[in-house]
Amino acid sequence: MNKATCSAVLLFAFFLLSSQARSILSRKPQPLTSFKIDTNTTHPLAVAKINSTLTAATPSATTTGTQKVGSCTYTVVFTTSCSSPSYTRDRISLAVGDAYGSQVYASRLDDPSSGAFEACSVDTYDISGPCTYDVCYLYVYRSGYDGWKLKSVEVYGYRRRSVSFYYNAFIPRDVWYGFDYCNGVSAFT
Repeated sequence: MNKATCSAVLLFAFFLLSSQARSILSRKPQPLTSFKIDTNTTHPLAVAKINSTLTAATPSATTTGTQKVGSCTYTVVFTTSCSSPSYTRDRISLAVGDAYGSQVYASRLDDPSSGAFEACSVDTYDISGPCTYDVCYLYVYRSGYDGWKLKSVEVYGYRRRSVSFYYNAFIPRDVWYGFDYCNGVSAFT
């Protein structure tokens, strides 16, 4: 192969690899119509709302030094954008997981009477579920007609590093919407 052909092949390979990397590590949330919730788990799930404020909140996990085997508590902090509707009555669900197929699912976080997910609010939940390795994907689901603009979600796990997902977007209705940073490992198919 001559030098020009070799250079062209290397340039094409570099372009191909870099364009694939950008699609895997998208910086914007994406809809995922094929997302599947793991319904085979028999793990009991508990969700407890910690607080809701209109100012920044510090995560306050109720986790202690001891955990049941196979049971972990995650503190999840939702920050609603100030350009969101003043309140929402929409149903909000959450799914987080790791690259190895472990998934934590909260089927309904909203409670209109509590003021959850109001504009400019920070809502903190403790969610108990199966233990995961580092969380690398997070999807939210919204069902309803009010609308909701999510600014960010932070997840704090027991003896795991925290992770933040920046949305700054209106969550579309009736579709899982979020991020997958599991480096190509399919955690939900």
